Amino acid sequence: MKSFAQQRPNVLILYTDDLGYGDLSCYGASAIATPNIDYLAANGRQFTDAHCTASTCTPSRFSILSGRYAWRKKGTNILPGNANLVIPTDIMTLPKIFQQAGYLTGAVGKWHLGLGEKFPIDWNHEVKPGPREVGFDYSFIFPATADRTPTVFMENQKVVGLDPQDPIEVSYNKQFAGELTGKQHPEMLKVQSDPHQGHSGHITNGIGRIGFMTGGKRATWTDEELGGTFNTKSIDFIDRSLAAKKPFFLYYAIQNIHVPRMPATMFKGKSKLGYRGDVILEMDHSVGVIIQALKDRGILDNTLIIFSSDNGPVLNDGYLDQAVETAKTEHYKPAGPFRGGKYSALEGGTRIPFVVYWKGKVKPKQTNALFSQMDLMASFAALLGQKLPTDQFTDSKDYLGTLLGKSEKSRSEIVEQAANMTLSIVKDGWKFIEPHKGPAVLSGVDIASGYSEKPQLYHLVNDPSESENLAEKYPKKVKALQTRLEAIKKELE
Repeated sequence: MKSFAQQRPNVLILYTDDLGYGDLSCYGASAIATPNIDYLAANGRQFTDAHCTASTCTPSRFSILSGRYAWRKKGTNILPGNANLVIPTDIMTLPKIFQQAGYLTGAVGKWHLGLGEKFPIDWNHEVKPGPREVGFDYSFIFPATADRTPTVFMENQKVVGLDPQDPIEVSYNKQFAGELTGKQHPEMLKVQSDPHQGHSGHITNGIGRIGFMTGGKRATWTDEELGGTFNTKSIDFIDRSLAAKKPFFLYYAIQNIHVPRMPATMFKGKSKLGYRGDVILEMDHSVGVIIQALKDRGILDNTLIIFSSDNGPVLNDGYLDQAVETAKTEHYKPAGPFRGGKYSALEGGTRIPFVVYWKGKVKPKQTNALFSQMDLMASFAALLGQKLPTDQFTDSKDYLGTLLGKSEKSRSEIVEQAANMTLSIVKDGWKFIEPHKGPAVLSGVDIASGYSEKPQLYHLVNDPSESENLAEKYPKKVKALQTRLEAIKKELE
């Protein structure tokens, strides 16, 4: 008789950061090669119209784990590193679905969903609620982003390596006495920051960060060790599940390719695209390390792997690391054929790479089906025979057939969220962007925003780059989509 672990697949989500549709060779990139991700795509289901729910990280991460649009809940936009947990602990979540089905659940890598319920956070003791309370049996994370304080690892919600005699304090309002900052000591920085984008605070590992921090000197990590550490902890978790004779669900939120892009030394200078290209290579290497670990343990064939990104790309996001210059030299387009990118309301902000691999279960094939990461919760519930609570609202819908290649059914509609809370709706090949004030080009990052005080309507099938606004030509279509968007907004009322 087969064990429970053999009867049901292990599930691994490889969720990378700020990776654009055009950043992988399997999606058309020519200036860089990503062979490990290409392997998953060539032997799995590659989506061309899959979306995260927002063009920034916190709301997309909120949605993939909670099964809800983040804009329904206040305080879910980009969080500072000392924010409290934003996912409610009393709702069904993606990891809780797996817990119900008897899985061991783990979260490794970037978190950026807040921790605790008291402010300010006491970093010197266990911080809760956190990953455990939203459904993860094990976690090894850093709290927010690599460019924000605190720059420490946390294992099961406790800071790793903390010296009790050197307690941590974090602030996003004031510098601590004696603290070295990038603004005051640019001579100490090994990568300079854009003075307009806020990375001039606490210096860790020769890099200025957003925010301030004192204490925790023994616990502070170096950027070059992040990838290797998270790979090791992911594999340790997989081994733990094998020892427990349970199938695993692992949410590995790879920190690359978010700024500060500081790759492991072995990858420095290995691409044509500066440090941004180097961390793409390191990210692909991490995928290969995990694939090999699954092979070595004889469980790759029984592991369903999903690879995707939390939002679209950005070249200059606060550090002068040659990303802009090398992209011009190589004629490199990280968003592929789409306009916009991180922060924007355009397709480049939420149209992301999405690949599903499961040997013998998912046939190698490309699909144009419209799919949302948010639907993973309901889809995996269907796969595992679990029911979602009937007394809880969810935006997550069951598209398991589409996920596994049994169907080409598209999602009926999706709502996209920009950084300034502009919402868009995509339905039947059309996209409506609601009127919203804002600059046409986002200052500092030089990305087309998609913001306009006038309604915008695009036919994505014929115009994927959203170059021709058809709102005046098709006012009835504008009205219909605007009405539907307003109806979706009111669904919780």
